[in-house]
Amino acid sequence: MAKSLIIVESPTKVKSISKFVGKNYVVKASMGHVRDLPQRRIGVDIEHDFKPEYVVIQKNKPNVTALQKAAKNVETVYLAPDPDREGEAIAWHLAELINKDANKHAKIWRISFNEITKTAVDEALKKPGRIDYNKVDSQQARRILDRIVGYKLSPLLWQKVRKGLSAGRVQSVAVRLICERQEEIDNFKPVEYWSLGARLRPDTEGKKEFIAYLEKVDGKKVEVSNKSEADALVARLNNEKYFVESIEKKEKNRNPYPPFTTSLLQQASINKLGFSAQRTMMIAQQLYEGVELGSEGSVGLITYMRTDSFRIADEAQNAARKYIEEKYGKDYVPVVPPKYKSKKRAQEAHEAIRPTYMDHPPEKIKDFLTPEQLKLYTLIWNRFLASQMESAKLAVTTILVKADNAIFKVTGTEVMFQGFLAVYGDEEDEEEKEDKILPPLTKGELLKLLELLPEQHFTKPPAYYTEATLVKALEEQGIGRPSTYAPIIFTIIKRGYIAKEQKRLYPTDLGKHINAILVERFGNIMDIKFTARMEDELDEVEQGRLSWTKVLNEFYVPFIKDLDKAQTEMERMPLKPIETDRDCPKCGKKLVIRTGRFGQFLACSGFPECKHTESISTDVKCPTPDCGGVLVQRRSGKGRMFYGCSNYPKCTFTTNSLKKLVPVEEES
Repeated sequence: MAKSLIIVESPTKVKSISKFVGKNYVVKASMGHVRDLPQRRIGVDIEHDFKPEYVVIQKNKPNVTALQKAAKNVETVYLAPDPDREGEAIAWHLAELINKDANKHAKIWRISFNEITKTAVDEALKKPGRIDYNKVDSQQARRILDRIVGYKLSPLLWQKVRKGLSAGRVQSVAVRLICERQEEIDNFKPVEYWSLGARLRPDTEGKKEFIAYLEKVDGKKVEVSNKSEADALVARLNNEKYFVESIEKKEKNRNPYPPFTTSLLQQASINKLGFSAQRTMMIAQQLYEGVELGSEGSVGLITYMRTDSFRIADEAQNAARKYIEEKYGKDYVPVVPPKYKSKKRAQEAHEAIRPTYMDHPPEKIKDFLTPEQLKLYTLIWNRFLASQMESAKLAVTTILVKADNAIFKVTGTEVMFQGFLAVYGDEEDEEEKEDKILPPLTKGELLKLLELLPEQHFTKPPAYYTEATLVKALEEQGIGRPSTYAPIIFTIIKRGYIAKEQKRLYPTDLGKHINAILVERFGNIMDIKFTARMEDELDEVEQGRLSWTKVLNEFYVPFIKDLDKAQTEMERMPLKPIETDRDCPKCGKKLVIRTGRFGQFLACSGFPECKHTESISTDVKCPTPDCGGVLVQRRSGKGRMFYGCSNYPKCTFTTNSLKKLVPVEEES
């Protein structure tokens, strides 16, 4: 009989960890959370210090019973869920259930590890600890906060707008960010301006030509606002002599990017791989928990993927330096191992996301990974490796060209030493992804003007949020934690408050409507700084510096006051249907656009007498030959928007985007 029981969260972890421990251990999975607040009632006694009522999750009851039975037959129980607040809460719930119904004399320990390797598991078992109740309190406070908002605010929306709506504490702030960005875009008025380039070539035949751009005229920074001003400059400078006024050469170091945190991984995965934040985290979880590598069995390939720290263990750093020297050479290894400063609120107990083994390069194990796993693992591998490499060395040449009293400028960049760029390319400056090498020139050298190139431009509105830029904004504003970014985005899209089209996130009419109501009536909840401060307070609870019940009380008192006021003063504010010029095919009254749970649809304005509805047509013909249908906008049960044939179920054609079916104009 096994003497010890190790409880982890998933069956994959069971397979990975079982091979590290001896026959005296049995490893079982909790299958995620085992207890939670009840589904059909608030489950929080607000009058008695917000005491929560926890129940065993219905679908997990058989597994919980099996875990309790297993705990009765061992001397020691090791609780080993993930090393974060959620994992600590799971460990506490397991301990409560085991103590209640199993052997009360069994010793219950908490163990955690940042990576699923033999070394990490052995070390954890050698030095077991106790449950961190400050972490548990912090998780409990967040869960109760979200439950209070959901159960108190959602009924108000049902009453004042329509049934089936819901509001979340952090999700609503994310919707606000997107609504405000949309408002900026809608209100933006472009301003015209012009640039003037000079296409030049050294007077010697055969030398490379280049373009320099006008910087100053008569000693002042040039600002050209219309065509007539541009034409005047062309007339003035067209017949002037052009010569090299000055040449400045500098060496510049381009430092490597830090290793991935959760936020940075999601941003890079969205931008480089096209994965959603939710999909990124799902694949990362698989890589962390373990992948079957043939005869090696299940192997955890990356460290824990929910982290906001840049810290790297010394052993991992040394292993990376050895690998870099062997593969790329000594010049690529920095003399002093790099250290990256984490953000103010980072939890330094965790490491950054990195590979667990340097002897598992992507090309060696690619046959064991799915295409998506391989892409994400390669991204993590390359980013970590690059973070431990020498800086790239660039030669930057700036040349000023003079004509009359006008100064033109051109800058060239040449990579002299690749450093980390040999592994992980540039993310920010598109122009510096390739060398921009200028011809050899000397000061005072005469240049030949090939042509002047006036070009009209307009200032651009702020960019739409994408999943990547929204994740970045949430982190910068202090909204949510690394583990919440992906669920936030998934939830607001599923609820129909936000739509995603060609990577852009924009608010639906429903999202704008709900946001306007919440901003007007619930200033605190919708305030970005207030939400960020709540995160800071939850961190203080975790650190034992603040009582979780105090945090809840200080939130609840003004919140319930606003809620009572809204229930009394607010009139019913249903989302107004949008009128169309189409007639209802059943009764002849006009059709209107309404917004439902799964997005917009056409409905008869004569409702409830006439209940005719239909999907919104895009006027794009279904590409299926001889179908004769058109594509209509639909939303899946998971909240994703797609287009399907109006002849469904006869024709089952669907697509996520119309971009490939109709020509789309490029953005200006």
